[in-house]
Amino acid sequence: MVTVAKTAGFCFGVRRAVEMAEQACAQYGSIWALGDIIHNTHEVERLEALGVHKAERVDDIPDNVPVLIRAHGVPESVMLRLEEKGCTPVDATCPFVSKIHRIVREESQNGRHIIIIGSRNHPEVVGIQGWCGPSDVFETPEELEKALSADTEKARQLREKPVGIVAQTTINRKIFDISSKFIKKECTNAKIFDTICNATDERQKEARLLAGKSDIMIVIGDRKSSNTKRLYEISTSLCDRVLYIEDASGLTGQEVRGMEQPFIGITAGASTPAWIIKEVRNMMSDETRIETGSEDFAAMLEESFKTLNTGDKVTGTVLKISQNEVHVDLGVKHAAYIPMHELSDDPSFNLEESIHVGDEIEAVVVRVNDAEGTIVLSKKRVDQMKGWESIEAAKEEKTVIEGKVSEENKGGVVASAFGVRVFIPASQTGIPKGQPLSQLVGQVARFRITEINRQRKRVVGSIRAVLQEERRAAAEKVWETIEVGNEYTGTVKSLTSYGAFVDIGGVDGMIHISELSWGRIKHPSEVVNVGDTVNVYVIGLDRENKKISLGYKRPEDNPWNVFTTNYEVGDTATVRILKFMPFGAFAQIIPGVDGLIHISQIANRRIEKPEEVLTKDEEVEAKIIDIDTEKKKVSLSIRALLNQDEE
Repeated sequence: MVTVAKTAGFCFGVRRAVEMAEQACAQYGSIWALGDIIHNTHEVERLEALGVHKAERVDDIPDNVPVLIRAHGVPESVMLRLEEKGCTPVDATCPFVSKIHRIVREESQNGRHIIIIGSRNHPEVVGIQGWCGPSDVFETPEELEKALSADTEKARQLREKPVGIVAQTTINRKIFDISSKFIKKECTNAKIFDTICNATDERQKEARLLAGKSDIMIVIGDRKSSNTKRLYEISTSLCDRVLYIEDASGLTGQEVRGMEQPFIGITAGASTPAWIIKEVRNMMSDETRIETGSEDFAAMLEESFKTLNTGDKVTGTVLKISQNEVHVDLGVKHAAYIPMHELSDDPSFNLEESIHVGDEIEAVVVRVNDAEGTIVLSKKRVDQMKGWESIEAAKEEKTVIEGKVSEENKGGVVASAFGVRVFIPASQTGIPKGQPLSQLVGQVARFRITEINRQRKRVVGSIRAVLQEERRAAAEKVWETIEVGNEYTGTVKSLTSYGAFVDIGGVDGMIHISELSWGRIKHPSEVVNVGDTVNVYVIGLDRENKKISLGYKRPEDNPWNVFTTNYEVGDTATVRILKFMPFGAFAQIIPGVDGLIHISQIANRRIEKPEEVLTKDEEVEAKIIDIDTEKKKVSLSIRALLNQDEE
């Protein structure tokens, strides 16, 4: 029995590069390429016959000619050099490789040192290094461990500085996983990106399964092909007899002689054309029966010519993003695209941030046009299906979700979560009655789902429920730790004639009007307003009735303390006349501290009443002649200064 791996042969990136080379030759007549387009001698020779000229160095390429950038990609410096030469680039870089270029460039700009797990001199790795700042390449976990564990300044910096880790797209999954695990252990600030191509992953997984049960394993691919070498390494670790061939000429036809009903597995690298795989199959057909799992291999090769039906859920790769649509490769003969209006219903959706060339994308088939050879897809319908599932799960599990509030309507506000519209009634917004709901628009809100009617496409949420839960949790935490003397930063929630209520983090405390100011006030609004942030301290607790008394006046602000710090007996002060009494006049020395000017101390002559000399609110100079610290009383004298002047 012979089983051919379903993933054998051209991957998406290679197929795309070959097709672009063929199209470029048809358009320009001939085209130059920097190095081999792909690592397969037979395919390179075929493309040369079509008009693809190969150059090993940029300087060997004539000026002002079209140049194909191979699937492995090139350093940014090469692209700039071609631009200087006036060449027209035809960029066939695999989108998955381009994605790595974007990652390393962004992470380098963010100050991260780049670590690449891959083959040091492979053109893909060389290209990746050309899109970032300082970088290191490690081919094996052992090499990485030795470098990071060394007692050197560079090793110490790699362990402590921010690093970004990427993988060559065709690296052995096991090598990357072991390396990543070690990096997580040793590096304090590592950001790991799994950039192994999905097709590579699938091809390697299938090779493991196939080699593990095969008597003979045949690996087809060019000797320069990195991913084919990985398949050979995997196969030899699981099968005793593995043949590494470039084409059918590598077989003798005697491979299975003497073996009774051998199980033979065939796989091929990503750069191996289907016709070479067919030749190997035909070579083996005289010896054994060809099978490909549950389907004939020839039928499998025709898989790419299948069509799709409306309503099918598909996964493809983003090929191109234009002004009006996103082009997607589904591996079928039809050209597939997602119109802009079918991308998302989420008001916060950002195309540049969300979708890139090379990304895998899920969509639903909206329309198939066999006459035009096109398929219209919708991403937002997949998001909606997933969104409803997420919304229903959130309600079932009573989880808190986030959504951006997009609009205000008559009864409340509307938020978007998982691509689904969620209505939040005004009573459930957490906004006090009478205040505008518009303050929520544009904000990201946290809420619970309280009602779902999928048939009517109605979802109701509650911000208030989340706020109440958070407030209860915060209140419990406050009551666990609160003590007299604790200080808090709070928010003034409401005012009454006798004080102000302050939220100190889930619990309300009251500042009595007498604690708001050292001076006399008639209403708390003279000192604070609703919404103010204030610093308070606990002066009393009633745990049984859950009541907290707060202080707002600070000892250091006590007017008497300020007065005694700045004045003493014998000092002169400018005072303001406040009121008159038969025995004298009271004057303000500083706000909160008054002094008495006895009638005998107002003038250097006898007067009947203070009003003969003084007027209310008049400012005069007075001498401090006595301070009663115990009773907090001050005696002043204008006469003392007058006598002093006469002397």
